Amino acid sequence: MLVFLVYCNLHQYHCIVLCLYVSSSPMLSQKRNPDDGDAPADGDNPDDKRRKFSLMSVVRDALSLQSMQQLLEPVIRKVVREEVELALRKYVTNVQRNDEKDGKAIYSSGPKCFQLKFAADMSLPVFTGARIEGRDGSNLKVALIDKLSGEIVDAGPQSSAKVEIVVLEGDFEGGGDNNCTIEGFKNNIVREREGKKPLLTGDTFVNLKDGIGLVGEISFSDNSSWTRSRRFRLGARIVDGNDGTRILEAKTASFVVRDHRGELYKKHHPPSLQDEVWRLQKISKDGAFHKRLSHKNIETVQDFLTQLYVYPARLRNILGPGMSTKMWDATIEHAQTCVLDRKIYLYKPRDLEQKSGVVFNVVGQVMGLLSDYQLMLTTWLSPHTSIGKKLTLLMMKLL
Repeated sequence: MLVFLVYCNLHQYHCIVLCLYVSSSPMLSQKRNPDDGDAPADGDNPDDKRRKFSLMSVVRDALSLQSMQQLLEPVIRKVVREEVELALRKYVTNVQRNDEKDGKAIYSSGPKCFQLKFAADMSLPVFTGARIEGRDGSNLKVALIDKLSGEIVDAGPQSSAKVEIVVLEGDFEGGGDNNCTIEGFKNNIVREREGKKPLLTGDTFVNLKDGIGLVGEISFSDNSSWTRSRRFRLGARIVDGNDGTRILEAKTASFVVRDHRGELYKKHHPPSLQDEVWRLQKISKDGAFHKRLSHKNIETVQDFLTQLYVYPARLRNILGPGMSTKMWDATIEHAQTCVLDRKIYLYKPRDLEQKSGVVFNVVGQVMGLLSDYQLMLTTWLSPHTSIGKKLTLLMMKLL
């Protein structure tokens, strides 16, 4: 019996066929010679013996073939699986190496791709006539970035190019990573309405230095309510010095520009001591909370903070249950960002020695206790101690 084994090598694209010769029973391989002299005995029929011998041979061959199949099938499967996995690994490795070579070639010899970017978010909200600035109150910053490396381009003619700041439609999503065309960017620039001043006034041109430029004093002369999206974006584009290199434009997130009169109700971040109390979060001008505070002579942020540090429970009762805990926390957090002056005060009650007293700041926040000419900071004091209880009583007498 012949058994063919097929060995596949996918990487070399050829097959090796192995041929095994499996011998059957000796009875199958040997032929009886009629001249051997072994004549059939009397009474034995040669045809019957030949028929029995053929049936036994078929059964024996079938059993041998099934056993051989069960023996060889796992081996063949294992060999084929290992060869396929090996070929796939080699193929993937070659593809990765080719990709790395192609990437290095593109980076080193391909065309450069630069992009302008605003380095920080804008401070919101934005009002007409008000200076446009960064979130931390500083000037907006524009940087020239190499898109492949992500680093600032601080050398070459592009690093000192001239940049123009323009106004874009708020729903314009092109530019930047979307690789908008120059024409597409131009088509989304917003101009002033007929008979109006230029939409963006001030220093709208920026000169890059080492790839970075600071935007000067710029402001909007009109609100954004008349545009198709009722919102604006700021954009930045190169106007010269690009040496023929394509430099992608920058754009900010969309924002709303309100009329200057809306700034009259704007919350201050941070508030000042002399700001009216409605400049704090969750307190609307002429609203219920504002009226309640005014009725108790709490008119300014300084008045509010004084009540907070000296009589916090009283202040909470003045605002009433209409101010939820969440609103109360937001108002307190905003008020405590107020920048205080550096003045400190010393209170010396008559019933104590002159060398002792209470030290507090301009809003009544206790800074420490003066005892025997030594200052004990508030971190050393506790309202549960005798000194702390006396200190609380002194502040209540003072105010």
